[in-house]
Amino acid sequence: MEFSLKDLKELLGVKNDLPFEIGDNVFIRTVTYHITGKVTEIKGKFVKLEKAAWIADSGRFSDALKKEEFSEVEPFVNAVWINTDSIADFTFITRLPDAQK
Repeated sequence: MEFSLKDLKELLGVKNDLPFEIGDNVFIRTVTYHITGKVTEIKGKFVKLEKAAWIADSGRFSDALKKEEFSEVEPFVNAVWINTDSIADFTFITRLPDAQK
């Protein structure tokens, strides 16, 4: 019998009230900046993003999200942790930017 991550979390009683899960690729707007990354861990009010990048300039916002291409990208060297209290909004993306631009 196979279990999904969600099934296993339910069986173990692990609760996550956040609208994203480990493994999701996200574009997050915080109160001060934009960031992309793959959710790899959630601890309390913090979410860990691997393959993360600060989006210094998205360009035209709707076009950037449709094409998943951003005008200025600054990849993090290591994983980054974000306090979820600072998240203004987020959306799922399929492709993470990985090159400085």
